[in-house]
Parts: sequence; structure tokens; C-alpha cells
Amino acid sequence: MAQLDVQPKKHSSAWLLIIFIILAAGAAVLLYKGCNKSSPLKADQSDTTKTDTTKLDSNAIATTPPDWNSIDFKIPRSNYDEVTDTAIIVKANDRYTIYSIGEDVLFKKGESKIMPSAEATLREVSKSILKRYKDANVGVYSHIDSTGGAAADKSLSAARTLAVKDWLTKVGRLPEDQISVHSVGEQQPLGTNGANKAGVLNPTVEIVAFPGKALQ
Repeated sequence: MAQLDVQPKKHSSAWLLIIFIILAAGAAVLLYKGCNKSSPLKADQSDTTKTDTTKLDSNAIATTPPDWNSIDFKIPRSNYDEVTDTAIIVKANDRYTIYSIGEDVLFKKGESKIMPSAEATLREVSKSILKRYKDANVGVYSHIDSTGGAAADKSLSAARTLAVKDWLTKVGRLPEDQISVHSVGEQQPLGTNGANKAGVLNPTVEIVAFPGKALQ
């Protein structure tokens, strides 16, 4: 009986070796890429969170309501180019501006209706506020003299501040919900009857403007 001489294929082991090398090389490449992967996404998320927080804090500060009870009516005078009416005295600091107007300019004695001749004065004030402040918060104060009774003074003071607010809203184009009225009457007069040291006649109307938002 003839013997079969079966010999293994010479190329079989060579192909297996090549395939193994290719697989090993591929695994090494994948492992290398995985080890060298940076994590920029995490850093970006952290930076974004920090930036957003800063913006929120800035907005919170910018929209903080003014403290109307802490207004200093004796701050230094200032000159605004757009205010040319000599009936208006401008005072300002780094927080707010005060426009002071003698009530005899705005009203007849004992009355709360704004005189037609006063409209040009109030228009100059409203234009200045719109020019200098974004979404201004405005407070209207009435400092009247002590020649009448306390009740009458308080009533007249309230009526006059409301009249000024109404004018600033309807004619001056300032937002009604951003104007508040403060009737001080004879409780907080600026001085004795006549002129005080700043040259402001008592009684007066004080229009105080705060920026409603950051100007940056």
C-alpha cells in the first residue's frame, strides 16, 4: 500500500503571523489614541459656568431697586450740556442725578396743575434723562414750605408729585412703572423759606434719576 506523504502548507503559518501583527498594530494605535485624548469639553463647561455666573451677578447689581430714602439732596452741582434752562439746577454723583426745579416755576401758588409755561422746562429734564440713562428709575420728590398746615402741605405735595409723574409719563415718554413719587412736604424742607446755600428755592420739586441697567 502506497504511503501518502502529507506535508503542512508552508504559507499557512506565515499568513497567521501577518494577521496577528496587523491586529496587534491596530490595537496599539487605538490604545495610543485613547491615552492621549484631552478633555477640552470639561474645561469649556467649567469656563462657561463661571462666565454665566458673572453675567447673572452683574445683572442682579444693575437691576437692584434704588434706595429712595437715602437720597442726598445736597450733592454738588453739575453741568449738563443738554440742560440750558436756568430754572433747572442739576446735581450729580456717580450713582444718580438730581434735577431741581422751583415749584413756582411749575405750579401756581397752592395749586397742583402744571402751568403751560413749565412744559419746556420739564421737557428738557425728560430729554436729559433719556439721553444719559438706560431704562432709568425716576423718583419725584416735593419739598414744600412750612407756610401752610401740615395736612394741607402733605396733600399739596402728593398732588404735585403725581402731576409731575403724569407729565413725565404722557409727554416726556418715560415708563410709568419706573417712576415713583415721594411726598416729603414740610417734614424735609431743603432750607428756610427763600433760597438755601445751594441757591435752590424752597419749595422745590426734585426729579432723581438712577440708571435702570448697566451701561457697559
